[in-house]
Amino acid sequence: MADNMQQLFEERLGRYQGAITFGAIDRVPIGVGSNTFAETYAGTSKQEVVYDPQKWLEGEIKFCQDFTEVDVLRNNKFWTPLCDAVGLNTYKFPGRDLSPDTPLQFVEVENMLADEYDELIANPGQFMLERFIPRVFDDMGKGHARSHFAMLKGGLAQARYGEIMRNRGIQLQTQCGMPQPMSGAFLAPFDALGDVMRGMQGILKDTMRQPEKVLEACEVLVPIMVRFALSTADPLRRYPIFVPTHKPMFMSPRQFDKFYWPSFKKVLLALIDAGHRVRCYMEGDWSAHWHHFLELPKGSMLLDVDDPAENIFKAKKEIGHHMALAGGIPSTLFILGTPEEMDARVKLVCESCMPGGGFVLSGPCYIPSNSKVENYRAMLDAVMKYGWYDKSIKARPLEPLPIKTVPPRIGDKGMLTPWAVKKAELGGITGDEALIQGPWESIEDMAFNWLWSWIF
Repeated sequence: MADNMQQLFEERLGRYQGAITFGAIDRVPIGVGSNTFAETYAGTSKQEVVYDPQKWLEGEIKFCQDFTEVDVLRNNKFWTPLCDAVGLNTYKFPGRDLSPDTPLQFVEVENMLADEYDELIANPGQFMLERFIPRVFDDMGKGHARSHFAMLKGGLAQARYGEIMRNRGIQLQTQCGMPQPMSGAFLAPFDALGDVMRGMQGILKDTMRQPEKVLEACEVLVPIMVRFALSTADPLRRYPIFVPTHKPMFMSPRQFDKFYWPSFKKVLLALIDAGHRVRCYMEGDWSAHWHHFLELPKGSMLLDVDDPAENIFKAKKEIGHHMALAGGIPSTLFILGTPEEMDARVKLVCESCMPGGGFVLSGPCYIPSNSKVENYRAMLDAVMKYGWYDKSIKARPLEPLPIKTVPPRIGDKGMLTPWAVKKAELGGITGDEALIQGPWESIEDMAFNWLWSWIF
């Protein structure tokens, strides 16, 4: 990496990390969590973004070169050939099911039935293989050979996707000095149940009809989500782990306190103890629930504040002294506003949210793909006018957080074939058992985590 790119990367990363931890930094970072505008700015079609990693990367590099004030960049998370390899039916994709310039769409159906909680609770891995995966992989229903081949292709394609994302990160770092705003992902246990498995209607009905089953399933999913998050996280612990939240905006405080927060808090604390921070998309209006983040260690999370636009000021007052916030610019302003209106909004947001630190300027969880270029440019220019703390400070990356506790083991429920079973099948071990058991459990764990990658 050229020295100037290395220096730029470290300054941006240090600025971003400093904002999350309430540290001393030169200016407020521009760190949107997801930037679909970057995908379209360079003329890349939505189909190219999800099918052609090189076109996607070239578009991002152009964006980084043209908007050098941006501190972190993340947008697309899909490589659709991976989904095609297994016939994934939980999404419709541009250029395949939709027109080439239509955003991808989530398809919500019940892929777990109301009477299947006991199976999930008793053996999550077996449930995923025998119930869930056959329902979301269309190729699983086309004969034994095609089903087995789909699983093989799915594993190989997942490895290829990992290479693509690793190459993307290296190229953005070395060519553009651009860090990422998060690495790795997980779901709150309630969302893991309520998104692709039971669906919105199913999970909310279950909270009334069989609440104890919902709570038990959420508890079973806690270590599963922890291990999945850690398996996908940045091993250098530079970037926070990402968690989108989908159901809280539809839940009353009583529902949230009972069904959502307890298991979600356990996952968050486990990841924090493992030396990570978390970036949380508080999708929709979270204002009835966000006080719960005060129960977690200060500076351990970055919270994206979604529309409505005034929520950023409310969040700053109520929790912004304890957790860093991202947001401030409403979606409509990027699309329908004027540069003058954008300048005034950035000025107001900086004046209101910068005091005390802990603020990252961005859109409401993401920058819309149909944003006006002049409005986006006006936002950056306004930050350069109003977003400074102290120009004499040179931001530097922070040392990784210490690991307080060993992450919890999934246990037998997290493996299709526990070591004890495999050992019995081998008929005993003649040499060093640990040399055999360690790799066995590691690969078994990798395969188990792969099963859960399809709930996103």
